[in-house]
Amino acid sequence: MYTYKNIVIERLGHDWFLITYRDKIFCIDPFEIKKNFQADYIFFTHNHKDHLSIPDINKIIQPTTILVCPYACEENLKDFQNQKFFLQQDDTLNLDDFSVKTIPAYNVDKFRSPWILYHPKEAWFVGFVFDFDWTIVYHAWDTDMILEMDALSPDLALLPVSWIYTMTAQETVKSIEIIRPKIVIPMHYDTIVGTLEDAEYVKKYAQCEVVIL
Repeated sequence: MYTYKNIVIERLGHDWFLITYRDKIFCIDPFEIKKNFQADYIFFTHNHKDHLSIPDINKIIQPTTILVCPYACEENLKDFQNQKFFLQQDDTLNLDDFSVKTIPAYNVDKFRSPWILYHPKEAWFVGFVFDFDWTIVYHAWDTDMILEMDALSPDLALLPVSWIYTMTAQETVKSIEIIRPKIVIPMHYDTIVGTLEDAEYVKKYAQCEVVIL
């Protein structure tokens, strides 16, 4: 658990984060949940089963929970009667006392087969840039280093550090130079692919503070 100003961030495995802000609980890509709570908001970056898990949604959803995701998730969430917001890349959504913007997220050189990327740009998957009362939190999702990261300058950047599906740890260090965050929290390791050593590599070589959760 890490506290920055009035925001509490927990990494609960893989890309799965729980953020508490003004007594509201924000969940991003909940997967293999072992904690007992109810969510006020659930955000999904895309519809792969390790990011949008119906059994895990059912553990934390309540009638008032708001779901936010790209259009690629629409079919997966059709059975939920909750309020939903389906976003495209570069959309901004204002809700209560925070806002969230979607940023493209995709692979440039991680292939499942020749010429077939794991996460192609045309799939319209997203990362999220949250604005919590002028504190900016960027959740990059399963992405490579991409041009859209340039000059984001968030307070906190949640960045993948593994390989196969995302940036390698070495690429993450390079991406930090263009993102220019104040603090980085590594993710996407110790569940499906990637290791704690990848996160520690980023902490050793990044030119900013790195907090390993």
